[in-house]
Amino acid sequence: MWPASGRDDQSLYRTPPTVSGAKDFSMIPITVVDVADAEPLVVEVLRSGSIAQGRMVKRLEDAFAAVAGVPHAIAVNNGTTALVASLQALDLKPGDEVVTSPFTFVATLNAILEAGATARFADIRLDDFCIDPDAVAAQITDRTKVLMPVHLYGQTADMGRLAPLAAEHGLHLVEDAAQAVGATFEGKPAGSFGTGCFSLYATKNVTTAEGGMITTSDDALADKLRVLRNQGMRARYQYEMAGHNYRLTDLHAAVGIPQMEKLDQLSEARRRNAEALTKGLADIAGLTTPSVLPGRTHVWHQYTVLVGDDAPVTRDELAAKLTERGIGNGIYYPKVVFDYDCYRDNPGVVAGDVPVATRVARQALSLPVHPKLTDAELETIVANVREVFGA
Repeated sequence: MWPASGRDDQSLYRTPPTVSGAKDFSMIPITVVDVADAEPLVVEVLRSGSIAQGRMVKRLEDAFAAVAGVPHAIAVNNGTTALVASLQALDLKPGDEVVTSPFTFVATLNAILEAGATARFADIRLDDFCIDPDAVAAQITDRTKVLMPVHLYGQTADMGRLAPLAAEHGLHLVEDAAQAVGATFEGKPAGSFGTGCFSLYATKNVTTAEGGMITTSDDALADKLRVLRNQGMRARYQYEMAGHNYRLTDLHAAVGIPQMEKLDQLSEARRRNAEALTKGLADIAGLTTPSVLPGRTHVWHQYTVLVGDDAPVTRDELAAKLTERGIGNGIYYPKVVFDYDCYRDNPGVVAGDVPVATRVARQALSLPVHPKLTDAELETIVANVREVFGA
């Protein structure tokens, strides 16, 4: 049977086979990857004979900088690298702490550890699934150097409170904006409050198959990141630091450029689909639909509902029943990020009591919201959720 629980695994995003024992239909996938518009640019790169980082990467960077409203965008080979490089550029020392969300993909935590820092976690809010500014304040110590909010599912964290909080305590602000390209808070784009880190993985709203992007208004930081990603070279064999190969290729960039050019159109399609889902699901007892908070725009990387403890089915039962009926879904994420054996004894992980995040991890389920959904598919999703709930 096609798996119901979500993983950041591309196998979950291909069009799956007909479910065994079910009606003869294809799955409505949780995500559809459509990069057909990129073919002319990809062919152009292949015919050029130069496929490494070059002018296509520059075009993609310029497009990203414009969307983020900053002067600099630095392309790297994936979203995790964007986080790692942004932290490495801050020259953190052992014992320096990064306060972040416990409800996120594991890349957030892995990046902190790879940069040699210590991760400390502040609980989240139910209304936006993002880090709670009140909880952040309680986690700041004299060793805290970075605040790393995660803009989850396509909506920013409360940057109206988090940015001033970081400034008050002299903290670097690194935004994990992997899922939030094009999202805004009070008109200011994700990735413009501090150092923005975006993912261009295969299932993101904008994809290069694999890739990442760092955005910043800091000229010196941008320069340092560009040298860092290129083995520490400013020019050929002119080494200025111990660097890495974090480069993106022109082939990858060529895949993403057409999507950046129609980002507004793609985001609007996701918004319309989210509105249709909310209209159809909002009155179901035991089911909480996601909200768009005042002053924010939501780009709907995921449409995530909460299945309450008082619901007639559990979250896992709903996921299984929808899968049986041919409706893709994903659990993002099944546990708080530090609740795995590999992190429990890690000295770089300061686990804490995060009851809201723990509850959301037990209740959250994402439904299809991608731009390729038809009206009939949206109606099918709504009808089947309602039927499972007996609504």
